[in-house]
Amino acid sequence: MHPLTTSVFDLPDRRSPKAEPTLIGGDERHFEALAECLEQSIAELSERLDAERRAPGGVGRQAMDRDAEIHRLTARLRALRRFGLDLCLGHMVSADSPEPVYVGRLGLTDSAGRRLLLDWRSPAAEPFFGATHANPMGLTSRRRYRWTRGRISDYWDEVFTSDGFAGHAALDDQSAFIASLGGNRSARMRDVLGTLQADQDAIIRAGSRGALVVDGGPGTGKTVVALHRSAYLLYSDPRLGHRRGGVLFVGPHRPYLAYVADVLPSLGEEGVQTCILRDLVAEGATAAIEADPEVARLKSSAQLVQAIEAAVRLYEEPPAEGMTVTTDWADLWLSADDWAEAFDAPEPGTPHNEAREQIWEELLTILRDKYDGDVSPDVFRRSLLRDEELVTTLHRAWPLLEAADLVGDLWSVPAYLRMCAPWLSPDEVRTLQRKDAPQAWTVSDLPLLDAARQRLGDPEAARRQRRHKAAVAAERERMADVIDNVLAADDDGEGAVTMLRGQDLRDTLVDESALPGVEPDLLAGPFAHIVVDEAQELTDAEWQMLLLRCPSRSFTIVGDRAQARHGFTESWQERLARVGLDRVNLASLSINYRTPEEVMTEAEPVIRAVLPDANVPSSIRSSGIPVVHGSTSDLDSILDTWLAAQSDGIACVIGDPTFRATSRVRSLTPELSKGLEFDLVVLIDPEEFGQGIEGSVDRYVAMTRATQRLVILTST
Repeated sequence: MHPLTTSVFDLPDRRSPKAEPTLIGGDERHFEALAECLEQSIAELSERLDAERRAPGGVGRQAMDRDAEIHRLTARLRALRRFGLDLCLGHMVSADSPEPVYVGRLGLTDSAGRRLLLDWRSPAAEPFFGATHANPMGLTSRRRYRWTRGRISDYWDEVFTSDGFAGHAALDDQSAFIASLGGNRSARMRDVLGTLQADQDAIIRAGSRGALVVDGGPGTGKTVVALHRSAYLLYSDPRLGHRRGGVLFVGPHRPYLAYVADVLPSLGEEGVQTCILRDLVAEGATAAIEADPEVARLKSSAQLVQAIEAAVRLYEEPPAEGMTVTTDWADLWLSADDWAEAFDAPEPGTPHNEAREQIWEELLTILRDKYDGDVSPDVFRRSLLRDEELVTTLHRAWPLLEAADLVGDLWSVPAYLRMCAPWLSPDEVRTLQRKDAPQAWTVSDLPLLDAARQRLGDPEAARRQRRHKAAVAAERERMADVIDNVLAADDDGEGAVTMLRGQDLRDTLVDESALPGVEPDLLAGPFAHIVVDEAQELTDAEWQMLLLRCPSRSFTIVGDRAQARHGFTESWQERLARVGLDRVNLASLSINYRTPEEVMTEAEPVIRAVLPDANVPSSIRSSGIPVVHGSTSDLDSILDTWLAAQSDGIACVIGDPTFRATSRVRSLTPELSKGLEFDLVVLIDPEEFGQGIEGSVDRYVAMTRATQRLVILTST
């Protein structure tokens, strides 16, 4: 990027009064300095990145630090190249200083130490988002930019005091935020950082301790808050950094994740793990929806998930009788008390399958203590392994288990299920049985499979650990031979080469991380903080999947009780206390920024018919476009007319599985439309969505996806 040769402002003719030098001259000079700084920063970052990549990889912590630095430099370089000058969101002027402070997606300082951009997440930037006329937070004025293809196509000034005019503010009847609401949507969530509202920003910047519930109806910006809060917390809270677990963001479905995929990178944050609940379990990719509502209800219980512990414990009973163990030197007595002592050896929380190796090591110690001879541990271990009765007894008493087999047995062996879940009635036990296909997994099985896998661990872990130890030993032996050869070739036996005689230094020369291992499961946790969007849909059992991954109980929980398809009669505090979250704070969003008043007027009676106390937000804008009712035979002409009149924007047909999507017209079920927004929404036979709460919620959700036009078509 070279110093600016043309103005960064590209205002349309109708905005020509805003192009007066007295209004934008200061901005022009600042952007010239910013362009020069960006060019220099990109060059310096590129050099540093090249140097890091050329540097030796190192071992252990050194290698991890090098990889982390490469990741950090790459992410910042990518952000600077992606945005350029449009890193800048706007500026604010305080009563204490006439010099504007420019706020950006990232912080930026020039070579002389002058701050050109203040990171939006820093405490000093809070007034840019939080100032209101009731509480200006020390500001006299604020300016926000609208960027189009790298240039400023419009800007808006807000003045909070009489001092703010000063001949440098271009006031009009629209704020930047209101003006942005009418803009056309695309397949990806649009950038809204520059127009965050005070109520949203206050929630984004709230502390991370305990669980924060963000409750709000359609269009209130819940998803915006959830995403920006993820980036903010990673920046501001050192307890949540990547080395301390990082942040997991959980969305409701795959189209939602695709829709918001660009948001976090645009905020300068690429380290947040994102997923849907299905992704937490390997079987989730192919799991079907549970067809029987009663089975789904029973499996939604957290109590049934906790039955996994009892199911595993049945496979952890020490032998009740002693036995004679044969070694190469003597027969040794292993009593029932010795077995019990060995079975108590694993540390609490050790996964079942990994614990067996610890039990074996404890048996080795107990039997060695019984033998008076002088035998090395490795030789003694090999001798014990040849005692087939000892090995077989251990494997029967503490077998390696697969999660799928354990859960499958619950659904195919009634006596096993009764022992593990004694509170179930005989009818409920029979309802849960499926002997013909116990491993035909459904979504309702996923919490149990997850709990079983977390409790059992990897049955191959012990074997891999033994292979890894053997590989390390072989590498050390090879390195010892190399060192011995180097020392033998050193004529005077002095200098740095003699340091190789030290065993500690020899050990550091073996890079254990480079030896055969297993790719880590990035979604296994533990995470320092978890953000959950559309959280009203989670069952108690599904909450256990997330609690297992967040020991700190630090959550941001985003949802709307009125959008719960299966009903949500409790308060958030009551629901979360039941699943194990007791430190809960509630923040509400009540302003509908997205949905026009015309659409909400039609949608509100739909949800109030089944939920009279629903949190229906108030729309702050009117589109002037009435809701249209018609026949399904009109669908093609409605879409053709809209596409011809709109050069951009995106529409969605909801409720017609036969409709084939195009690049600008999506086709979704009501459930998969949740969390998304479209310029035009066409509902097909909404009364067919279902009865009761589920049907009404689906209609309400589908209707409120519209940001401009809503069309409701019915079959004739």
